[in-house]
Amino acid sequence: MTTGAFRPVVQDIVPGFEKKTGHKVTIVSDTAGALFRRLRSGESFDVIVLTSDGLDALADLGTVQADSITPLAQVGIGVAVPLSAPQPNIYSVEAFRQTLLNARRVAYMDPRTGSTSGNALVAIFQTLGISSQIAQKAVLVRMGPAADAVAHGEADIALQQASEIRLVPTVRFAGLIPPQVQVYTTYTGAVSAATHEQDASTALLAALSDPGVEPILKRRGLEAP
Repeated sequence: MTTGAFRPVVQDIVPGFEKKTGHKVTIVSDTAGALFRRLRSGESFDVIVLTSDGLDALADLGTVQADSITPLAQVGIGVAVPLSAPQPNIYSVEAFRQTLLNARRVAYMDPRTGSTSGNALVAIFQTLGISSQIAQKAVLVRMGPAADAVAHGEADIALQQASEIRLVPTVRFAGLIPPQVQVYTTYTGAVSAATHEQDASTALLAALSDPGVEPILKRRGLEAP
């Protein structure tokens, strides 16, 4: 099981892992909040990739093997615009703020889904002092990448984890939001405390955390932890 932001990396690594080991991997993806709720309700899994805070909470509950927790990557929030749009000015906090105010519609993940970026953006909008203005133009996305709203003409700008934006080839990744307001999310992996496939699960987690995957992380918009 994996959060959406790390799913592209898992999809890149799993085929080689399956070929090398003979193990078959089923990938399940959801928002961090939804995954946490699913595991709390007793859904079974072997390996989980989640935000570091979420995984620490699962370790406290005994859901994962605490000694298996492994940092995998970190990712920041990026900006998506239509392919035909000019490059937005997001190079300073004030320029980024003004770009959002000038936008007709701003898409981002609905915080109520448990989206990591959606909840982070609520705090960022508050910091920028534009919460009420964004609320009037927000396109809240519950399923799929927020960047899809830009691709479909429903918004002229989208904010989301950079790795998820890169999944949408029909939009342009304009870059990360300014570092002064950036919120990086660290993703970690762990093995289920109830797994019946200990060796395979440990091997998969080792493959996901291998230093050799760093080029994949960079290509997918993430960074080494």
